[in-house]
Amino acid sequence: MAMLAVLLAVSMATFDIAIVNTALPRIAHDLHTDAATSIWVVSAYQLSLVATLLPFASLGEIVGHRRVYLGGLVVFTSASILCALSWTLPILASARVLQGLGAAAVVSVNLALVRFIYPPHLLGRGVGMNALFVGASFTAGPSLASLILSFGPWPYLFFINVPMGVAAMFVGWKYLPNTTRSSHPFDVVAAVLAGMTFVLIVLGIDSAGHGGGLQEMAAEWLAAVVCLVSLLRRQSGHPAPMLALDLFRNKVFALSSLTSICAFATQGLAFVSLPFLFTGSLGLSQVEAGILLTPWPAIVASLAPVSGRMADRYSTGLLGGIGLGTLAVGMLLLSSLPMHPSYADIIWRLLLCGGGFGLFQAPNLKALMSAAPPHRSGGASGIVSISRNMGQASGAALVAVCFRLVPEHGPRMALMLGCGFASCAAIASLLRLAAKPPARIGAD
Repeated sequence: MAMLAVLLAVSMATFDIAIVNTALPRIAHDLHTDAATSIWVVSAYQLSLVATLLPFASLGEIVGHRRVYLGGLVVFTSASILCALSWTLPILASARVLQGLGAAAVVSVNLALVRFIYPPHLLGRGVGMNALFVGASFTAGPSLASLILSFGPWPYLFFINVPMGVAAMFVGWKYLPNTTRSSHPFDVVAAVLAGMTFVLIVLGIDSAGHGGGLQEMAAEWLAAVVCLVSLLRRQSGHPAPMLALDLFRNKVFALSSLTSICAFATQGLAFVSLPFLFTGSLGLSQVEAGILLTPWPAIVASLAPVSGRMADRYSTGLLGGIGLGTLAVGMLLLSSLPMHPSYADIIWRLLLCGGGFGLFQAPNLKALMSAAPPHRSGGASGIVSISRNMGQASGAALVAVCFRLVPEHGPRMALMLGCGFASCAAIASLLRLAAKPPARIGAD
């Protein structure tokens, strides 16, 4: 039941991302905005998410992961109602910021809770189950979103979060364990610096996608560097720094984090650009686009428990390298789809991408969490979440860049860029084969 509480929440947050990506063309049309500007509906959520992931992960180590999880559920569910009631793009984007805050609180402690629910020798199964529900949510999201949009307006998509959120609150309140707490105080200044660092990084990419100049991008990235240096100086010598650089002394942990960023950037590029490719360049309907997006997350969900068990027996570097190499090939093939493809032409390419991503995901999660000692589970969970969401946020922002650079062929350019990111992820994963096995940093 404790695991069910975790899975309900992570499924809700994942499901929301999937349905909003699918509905972006309809939202852009109904709110009278262009494709590049409508991506702020995605970016506002992701910026809020990346800004607060590390602070919430740190807070979880201090006040308990259970409390942060439950508080995040309350905020996410309430913000979903506000999203459904929005009538302009600025109002919707503002509500999505609040929704991102709630999601950050949930996902920042998600894997930390899994770490306390499962014994170490079964951790691969635990993260595999987690990946299964994430994949299943992505699978159901596009199809259900398309079905709802065929009968009603897009605000209905946000209302469906409410019953799931209430159920997750009830089960979590009753069954989630109280985890160990750290004695050090919460550093508010470090939280602000950490949030600004990652927001400014993504804003620099967003500026390019939304018509910003080179000077604006340079200023945002320079400010990000200043915030990062200030954060590192402030938390130098801290027993549990908010940005858990102490964990990066382990090469496997560092390479696994890099692998995650590049892989999820690929996924972000794909899932934001594909609805526009299907409904625009290929002339498919909204319902067809939603159904055709289903094979990728479906195969990810199917492979998640299998790859999780494989991670308990085989090298995560090799599993990730094979999977991400397959993903790179699939992205290249998607970018070269003919102008009038059959459903089969699209589906087998998406299955190839999903199969590669599914083989990588659970083993990579296990590699990251196994490298950290139990008392640093919150920091490791925060790094896992920030890696995933920085990748997704960067991928979404880069889609907007592609739309600005080549409006007619933006989706195809985004898919080609995703092929490059997947290739980099495969290389980073294979480099783990030369590194030492994950050490229990700080263990007795």
